[in-house]
Amino acid sequence: MTMGYRVLIDDNFHYQDESERVEHGVFASPEEAVAACQSIVDAYLSDAFKAGMTADALFESYTAFGEDPFIVLDGQGAAPVKFSAWDYARQRCAEIAGR
Repeated sequence: MTMGYRVLIDDNFHYQDESERVEHGVFASPEEAVAACQSIVDAYLSDAFKAGMTADALFESYTAFGEDPFIVLDGQGAAPVKFSAWDYARQRCAEIAGR
């Protein structure tokens, strides 16, 4: 069986509602899966950011309405991939909106 890294997306607006979960894709490497997750978060933050918005306001918007991608193993034999969309979003909000 080929090992893959499946990226799933939960919707922060429907927190813990698995019926709202969608599959983004399966990636061959953990780096590709993390890059896909980061791209999903970055797309939301780029669209949501308005001039003068604080990092805290942007992060609050993300946690209320953004997409929350995560990685699960698709197969056996590899270590789980650590990625937190919220941690990444917090870092990116500071970079985008300033500290």
